[in-house]
Amino acid sequence: MKIKHFLWLLFPVVLSCSDQDDDYVNLPLDFSVPSNFPDLAYDITTNPPTEKGFELGKKLFYDGRLASDGLVSCGFCHLQENAFTHHGHTVSHGVNDAQGTRNAPAIQNMAFQRVFMYDGASSHLDLQPIIPLTSEIEMNGDLNAILAMMKADKTYRDLFKASFTDGTVSVENMLKALSQFMVMLTSSNSKFDYYRRNESGGTLTSEETAGYTVFKTKCASCHATDLMTDDAFRNNGLAINPLINDVGRYRVTELAEDYYKFKVPSLRNVEVTAPYMHDGRFGTLEAVLNHYSSGIVDSPTLDPILKQNTKLGITLSETEKTQLIAFLKTLTDNRYLTDKRFSEF
Repeated sequence: MKIKHFLWLLFPVVLSCSDQDDDYVNLPLDFSVPSNFPDLAYDITTNPPTEKGFELGKKLFYDGRLASDGLVSCGFCHLQENAFTHHGHTVSHGVNDAQGTRNAPAIQNMAFQRVFMYDGASSHLDLQPIIPLTSEIEMNGDLNAILAMMKADKTYRDLFKASFTDGTVSVENMLKALSQFMVMLTSSNSKFDYYRRNESGGTLTSEETAGYTVFKTKCASCHATDLMTDDAFRNNGLAINPLINDVGRYRVTELAEDYYKFKVPSLRNVEVTAPYMHDGRFGTLEAVLNHYSSGIVDSPTLDPILKQNTKLGITLSETEKTQLIAFLKTLTDNRYLTDKRFSEF
């Protein structure tokens, strides 16, 4: 398989100033599709990542001033060392310590996804940040106040000028910059990736190999491709929490067949993204596997894969569970979790 490169030949571009001012030279970023990955879902030609656009997006991602309390940034609930999840919290905490109903999903390989959020409330990466930005229990941000703050900040004015042809400090350009940052958040250098690409460091142990065999037989129908998700919405048999009664995808579509369906998460970096499920109800991988083997609750929209020949769940022996967990740990991408390009400091 051949790695696909997207190097934007229209750059470097000098925006709104002379060629001698290096602060405004906007160089392209070389975005490569890993050879074991499917094609991009995001149309990268409409918003190609550049050095200045990425820098602006990163600054926005970690800036608490976008929230009403001046503290809760995107990075507050998305920690790099945990694949940009809110590790240790069953549900995420927002402004004034407000609690939501869902656990923050990982931010990784976003350019390969077609829908976002557990219920698919957003279908375009450029628009997705509006949801947490304006949510009363997340960042509670006011777009007019955010614009005023950025226009009053010289660093922001300079970055917008350098990043976009029109140089405008605008919501549209803000969202495009955030997308450029998220597009570059590609996790593709785990032990499993090296194995799939036949690269150095990709030798699996006998237990990991056995776990991969179990995975392909019993898990890969939903956690498909090397992205480890089919990007679909499924009811995976969780008991309904009566205090929340999160109806999942139904909240967006209002179709009865979508009750209690949630987006299938990627299993990449799953070793470090506890707690698990949309509401963070499971704290360990062992608990997750126990759910699938013996904890499935039947309902009209339960995924057919989890109810075959009147039997609920997936048959897993204790040995298979141990092997599966060994395999799942090969999906940890330490390069991604520690890459200084993506860190706040």
